[in-house]
Amino acid sequence: MFIISFIFLLINVLVSVAFITLLERKVLGYLQLRKGPNKLGYLGLLQPFSDGLKLFFKEQVYPYKSNYLIYFLSPVFMLILSLSLWCLYPYLINVYNFNYGFLFFLCCTGLSVYGVLLSGWSSNSIYAFLGGLRSMAQTISYEVSLSFILLCFILFVFDFNFLSFMNYQSGCWFIFFSIPLFFCWLSSCLAETNRSPFDFAEGESELVSGFNVEYSSGGFAFIFLSEYMNIIFMSFLSVIIFLGCDLWSIFFYLSVIMISFWFIWVRGVLPRFRYDKLMSLTWKLFLPLSLNYFILYYGLLVFFVISY
Repeated sequence: MFIISFIFLLINVLVSVAFITLLERKVLGYLQLRKGPNKLGYLGLLQPFSDGLKLFFKEQVYPYKSNYLIYFLSPVFMLILSLSLWCLYPYLINVYNFNYGFLFFLCCTGLSVYGVLLSGWSSNSIYAFLGGLRSMAQTISYEVSLSFILLCFILFVFDFNFLSFMNYQSGCWFIFFSIPLFFCWLSSCLAETNRSPFDFAEGESELVSGFNVEYSSGGFAFIFLSEYMNIIFMSFLSVIIFLGCDLWSIFFYLSVIMISFWFIWVRGVLPRFRYDKLMSLTWKLFLPLSLNYFILYYGLLVFFVISY
């Protein structure tokens, strides 16, 4: 039963990835006063499937001096990690449930750095290697503040299980007494998923296309899929932590769509940051803020425990 439900979930995730790419192209098109894909199928609805087929049928080329095995396995590794994250989907009917879901999430996001770094290094291209290094430094830096933001809310529920957030937010959403943390979380999610304005792993102006510059065909498709799966998962996690986590409600899924739309909208309206500003943002602003919130919440928790 678990295998059937997980396969069904993965099919839905892959279809949602296809349509979020269409949504992105449509939104960016309208932001730039053009139509976006609108020819293939009704309103361009078949465009994502056409793009996927085109990618997988293109010729697979590889650099002659690349580290062949790692070069091919890195995108597969990235895709498997992104798929593994969806094991954390909180099933209300206990098909399968993670009691230590947050720890598993932190492990997977920590490992995702290796996929980007290895794909950049194994391509044996200076542009790809620089893109991989920059992405690694950026992701590791933002993971620190991301972990502290998560710890603040784990103090509230005293559990690593996602379903606890549903129980504890039935009366009041966590966003109402931690709005600064919510904005820090959203910005960190952008940096964690290498999205604009923090997409320095793919800085076209100086690094061509960054760590994936030497990939074509299936390898590029796998990297593309893993990136968009991570975007949907981070949107999903944002709703779980801050916006009530009411899995029975249609509003839960509409909120996930709205935060995914926000990822796309930010790409259309904000220019790319300077790299040193990106790094100082997390170490000088997000980390002190999340640490202060953590100390405040921990102090309140100890105070109430002692009082009662």
